Amino acid sequence: MAKQDPRITDDGLLDLFIERDERGIEEARERYGAMCQRIAANILGSEEDAEECVNDVLLRAWNAIPPECPAYFGAYLARLARHAALDRMRRRTARKRGGGEVPLCLDELADCAGDGDGWEAEKDARERLRDALNRFLAAEKPEVRAIFLRRYWYAYPIGEVARLSGKSEGAVKMILGRAKKRLKKQLEQEGFLK
Repeated sequence: MAKQDPRITDDGLLDLFIERDERGIEEARERYGAMCQRIAANILGSEEDAEECVNDVLLRAWNAIPPECPAYFGAYLARLARHAALDRMRRRTARKRGGGEVPLCLDELADCAGDGDGWEAEKDARERLRDALNRFLAAEKPEVRAIFLRRYWYAYPIGEVARLSGKSEGAVKMILGRAKKRLKKQLEQEGFLK
């Protein structure tokens, strides 16, 4: 594997994808592969599955750019990694509970579904919820925001969140519990919960 070219910025990396230059895939793997693998491993609990997710992420990015043009390439790949890992977990869970091919096919088709009839309201609700979550996180102290994101976005185990934040596991659990209460209150006030 080639060493990452320090001269290539995220904008340059995005340009490689837009120009369909396959060097972009290797640069993205070199620059963001470890981060994507960590996110997937936290969700899946398997390094082997996480490695496969990194390949899925790079393929999804390659197929989506263009027309998508993310402003923050690393954050975009992190989101793709999280979704790829959750998709893989849903498929694995469906097989374990004997769900067979129908749930698996529906999961696969969900990625292809357009924003046609019936989807517009769901898309709007997702966007409103995303905006509400962003407002909530912006209002939190940086330390609380970091702990919340590590646990619920990156799916770090409580012990790892505690280690990274320099707090005890009990303190992290208390911070998360209080943050969840504030989030619930905000979501109720904004009409998401009753």
